[in-house]
Amino acid sequence: MAVALILVLVALGSVVFHLVSPWWWTPIASNWHYIDNTIIITFWITGAVFVAVILFMAYCVYRFRHQAGRQAHYEPENKRLEWWLTIVTGVGVAAMLAPGLFVWQQFITVPDDATDIEIFGQQWQWSFRLPGPDGQLATSDTRLISPDNPLGLNRDDPKSQDDVVVEGGELHLPVNRPVKALLRSPDVLHNFYVPEFRAKMDLVPGQISYIWFTPTRTGTFEILCAELCGVGHPQMRGKVVVQEESEYQAWLQDQVSTSFARLTPGTKSETAMSD
Repeated sequence: MAVALILVLVALGSVVFHLVSPWWWTPIASNWHYIDNTIIITFWITGAVFVAVILFMAYCVYRFRHQAGRQAHYEPENKRLEWWLTIVTGVGVAAMLAPGLFVWQQFITVPDDATDIEIFGQQWQWSFRLPGPDGQLATSDTRLISPDNPLGLNRDDPKSQDDVVVEGGELHLPVNRPVKALLRSPDVLHNFYVPEFRAKMDLVPGQISYIWFTPTRTGTFEILCAELCGVGHPQMRGKVVVQEESEYQAWLQDQVSTSFARLTPGTKSETAMSD
C-alpha cells in the first residue's frame, strides 16, 4: 500500500513541479516559436505517458499485492494487449515526429529576402562578416587565412573590399529582418547557439553550413558554443546586438574602418583610398 501511494505522489508531484517550476526557457526573441510549440507537444505526450505508466504501476502494486492463499496467474502472451500497445505507441511517436517535420521544412527554407552574413567560430572566439554597401558577401577559403586576413576572404573577389569584418566583437543585426548566417570553422566542431533565438547549428570544418532566423525584439543576447571544442570552450562566448533599422544603419556606417579593404594592406581599394 505504501509503495503504491508513493508512486501516485511521484506522478502528481512531477506534474505540479512542471506547472509551477521557476525554471523555464528564456523569453523568445526570434521567429522560431515553432520550436517551442514542438517541444511543448513532446512534453504533453511524454508527460501523459509517464503519468499513465506510473499510475498503472501503482494500480498493479496495490491490486496484485501479496495475499495469503492467492496464486499468480502466468500468461506469457497476450496478443490483444500487444496490438493495443503497438497502436498507441505508434500514434504517440507519430504525434511527436510530425510537428518536427513541418518545423524542419521551415528551418531549411530560407526566405528570398534574407540578408547573408557570416559567422566564423574558432578556438575560442566568434568573428563575423557583414555585407557592405553592395549588399553581397565575397567568397572565402580557409586556405587563405593569414594574420592580416583572419577570415580567409578572397582578395581577388571585388565584392570583398567593402565586407565588414568584426573579429572577436559583437554581431549587430536589425530587428524584424531575416538573416541567413553562413557558418564556418577552421579548426574543430563548434555550434552557434543563442538561447533566445532557439535555433542552433553546427560549424563543421571543411564545409559551410547555414542557419536562418528573424530577430523579433531589440536587445543584447549572448552567443554560446553548444559543442565541446577544447579547453577554452566555456569562455567561447559572444554577443548579438539587435537594433532598430535606423540604429543598425548608423552602426554599419561607422564600420568603414573595419572593412576588408581597410584591414588588408596592399589591396587595390586600400591604395586608391590612400591616394
